[in-house]
Amino acid sequence: MRRCLFSTAVAFALLCPMAHAEPAYAPPSRPGPALDVSRAQLAAAMECSAGVDHAARTPVLLLPGTGASAKDNFSWNYEPALDARKTPWCAVTFPYFGNGDIQVNGEYVVYAIRTMYARARRRIAVVGHSQGGMVPRWALRFWPDTRAMVDDVIGFAPSNHGTTQAALACQSSCIYADWQQAYMSNFIRALNSYQETFPGISYTDVYTHNDEVVRPNSDDTGSSSLHGGGGRIANVAVQDICPADSSDHDLLGTVDSVAYALAIDALDHDGPADRGRISSSVCTQPYMPGINPVTGPASGLQAFYDDESSTGPTASSEPPLACYVFASCPIAAPSPGCTTTRRLRFHLHAGRHERIVAADGYVDGHRVVRRRAHRLKWITLGRLRAGKHTIRIVMRTSRGARWVSVRRVRGCRVGAARTYRLRAK
Repeated sequence: MRRCLFSTAVAFALLCPMAHAEPAYAPPSRPGPALDVSRAQLAAAMECSAGVDHAARTPVLLLPGTGASAKDNFSWNYEPALDARKTPWCAVTFPYFGNGDIQVNGEYVVYAIRTMYARARRRIAVVGHSQGGMVPRWALRFWPDTRAMVDDVIGFAPSNHGTTQAALACQSSCIYADWQQAYMSNFIRALNSYQETFPGISYTDVYTHNDEVVRPNSDDTGSSSLHGGGGRIANVAVQDICPADSSDHDLLGTVDSVAYALAIDALDHDGPADRGRISSSVCTQPYMPGINPVTGPASGLQAFYDDESSTGPTASSEPPLACYVFASCPIAAPSPGCTTTRRLRFHLHAGRHERIVAADGYVDGHRVVRRRAHRLKWITLGRLRAGKHTIRIVMRTSRGARWVSVRRVRGCRVGAARTYRLRAK
């Protein structure tokens, strides 16, 4: 949520009981819908460091808060800190800097999770601030295939249950994201329907008692904290570790050394962060690693200005929920078992007096397999996601010739591996 939201009493929620019965939401097991945002737009919003492909360490997906770009939120703090740790990362900037429909932002997260998982060939961690700490849960809730791709969800002041601060700010007209992050909005109800977490994923929710945006957050019954559902959860206030920590909403997700320490603890250990492993020496650190003491203050001020001056589509009421949110939605769900295509196997043939000694396989421009041998006869690609893909096989022969074969795969096909014959000629 944005700092410009006006204050209101926590008790406001008690004055506005539901006027109708809660709708029937889609069960958590129902496969997610196709993404409406074009692949080109999804890819353009994502920036990655080196090392994501075949990552040696768990790669991190960075998601900014409402009103912020990935550059404003992370380029001067978390990105250099992760680079120093040799931890690969990708960062996403949402349309309208996150001020638009969060349901659309969720599609960008789905795409980023799937893309990073395919490139890294291992589960990823998601780290987000404010809306960025909450929106990955929308992706996990309504696109269940992403759950097996995520190891950790780490949120700094995440708006998991909305905020009571939105009540007065959205009395007449508001940006979409503010409507949706209001306490007990239709969006928040759908987000937390059935279960808040999922087994196999660790959730670390870091909050501050000084949060003036996402409220209430006075204890672990507040907005940011999560409960139940089967995931492994740690809800930690920075004041639980450093009672004098004065970080507010913005500082928590950009400079706070305790929040950073908890995030790294979660990344380095199985399960969520454990505040018992955090040294009290972190309380003496004025800011997190990665921040340049010379340029950091200016970067922080620029980020704050950009946040306050950003805008997006507005409405006089909350945007409607997408059809896929509801159990009654007549969307064409994928067939059972149709979340991947069949494996692809390529038999390699060289000329009469040549051998193929090297072969690289690329899927949609990303190398996914490399083989080297005295004589290669085949190369196999792992199972691919359903949809359209461009497959490129690059072969090198014993005489130094280089041959390229391009195949296009479309549709959702399961079963035995499909075999292609490629001849270097």
